[in-house]
Amino acid sequence: MTAPKCRACGAELNHTLVDLGDSPLANSYVTLDRKDTVDNRYPLHARVCGDCFLVQVDDVVPPSDIFSDYAYFSSYSTSWVEHARKYCEQAKDRLSLDAQSLVVEVASNDGYLLQHFVAANVPVLGVEPAANVAVEAEKKGVRSLVAFFGKDTAEKIVAQYGRADLTAANNVLAHVPDINDFVSGFATVLKDDGVSTFEFPHLLNLLEKTQFDTIYHEHFSYLSLYAVERCFEQNGLKVFDVEELPTHGGSLRVWAQKTSGTRAETAGLHAIRAKENAAGIATLACYDGFEKKVLKIRDDLIAFVNQAHADGKKVAAYGAAAKGNTLLNYCGITSDQIAFVVDANPHKQNTLLPGSHIPVKSPDALQTEKPDYVIILPWNLKDEIMAAVSHVRDWGGQFVVAVPKVQILP
Repeated sequence: MTAPKCRACGAELNHTLVDLGDSPLANSYVTLDRKDTVDNRYPLHARVCGDCFLVQVDDVVPPSDIFSDYAYFSSYSTSWVEHARKYCEQAKDRLSLDAQSLVVEVASNDGYLLQHFVAANVPVLGVEPAANVAVEAEKKGVRSLVAFFGKDTAEKIVAQYGRADLTAANNVLAHVPDINDFVSGFATVLKDDGVSTFEFPHLLNLLEKTQFDTIYHEHFSYLSLYAVERCFEQNGLKVFDVEELPTHGGSLRVWAQKTSGTRAETAGLHAIRAKENAAGIATLACYDGFEKKVLKIRDDLIAFVNQAHADGKKVAAYGAAAKGNTLLNYCGITSDQIAFVVDANPHKQNTLLPGSHIPVKSPDALQTEKPDYVIILPWNLKDEIMAAVSHVRDWGGQFVVAVPKVQILP
């Protein structure tokens, strides 16, 4: 069989990071009337490009099947909305944005970020492919364009709205199969002195902390600064600053400008380059042994839930998150082992998780059913979640995470 090609540089992909087998789409929640149907499954195989070192999964599902009607609403995470507010404040001050400026956010979701610019009287445009989510943004006063972003959409934005002083793209760079067309769109839509910021989980954390559950079909790419700079160079952008962020288990925020831009490189950029070089990010040796660590987590979680059942304990979970669905499906865990999962998002409640068919309930179900263990699937929000449902401890319930290792939390 012919090896697939790198979506960024076109080199053959001959190196496996981890093969997670066949898995359903992580955000395709199942309606109760389809509980007896078998979900479609697709290969979930992450590979490493030996040339530009972009880590990527095979392009097996059209983006329109994933993102046109989407169950993820950013505003249901209070910590994420606050993170967005601080970013808007920082960017407004750093770039002197005002009522004559234009901020364009790609993958603007339900307006969780742009609402803060609206409140500051800075004109905005959100670009969001999921019509059901964009409707919520409009309710917040966020002007929204329902479209997938790329060079064509960027040209239409320039023709209708003008060029942008700032573009923001949080946790979307990984979500695009044609990464070159996507990135070139930012070079197209920016003013000559404009700035683009991108946030994405840092590949180095995925490797060092075995965050394999962040691998799913919606995430086409897994990004290092090295791979991003290589991709940007060939599509009209260059990075001038980088910040490390605690979000999503450890992310980067890169600040980029057009190739012709004159902003000087910062110490932050040089520091992340040095950190990645020290880890050998541009060597295949950096990626060896990852699959073995993933297998250990799988075996330990299966052993934990089986022992809990043998001891007569009830196991539930918190967070109907995509990463949880990767974890549960890879481990083969179903509603036989985890009774239910709770989630604050009403759009997910009264559905079943894809693949495992574990029922999704309101957080009130924890009080009603009093599970002995609550596995926190979105481990990146574990502190926020434990604070929100701290009453679980009132009946002796305990919180558990599986990544980076299976452990009962103190």
